[in-house]
Amino acid sequence: MTKAELIRKVARKTGASQALTGRVLDSAFQEMQSLLLKGDSIALTGFGSFSISKRNSRRGYNPQTGREMTIPARRSVRFKTGKALREALGS
Repeated sequence: MTKAELIRKVARKTGASQALTGRVLDSAFQEMQSLLLKGDSIALTGFGSFSISKRNSRRGYNPQTGREMTIPARRSVRFKTGKALREALGS
């Protein structure tokens, strides 16, 4: 599903215009990004939680050449499913 499809579906379900729905979703995503960049976590009850994870640098291999290389340390976003979503998925 694309962002445009999500906007159409949410707008249809809520009766709001697609323009308003798009602005609301954009604002929500921007706020989520801002919180994650500050190191905060986001918990959406029943759906799941987003948090930042720090990955240490590590050794890896270039699959094209087979040469060893160092993969730099970085931060990544982690998502953990909530209980309601887990149960809906049957896992």
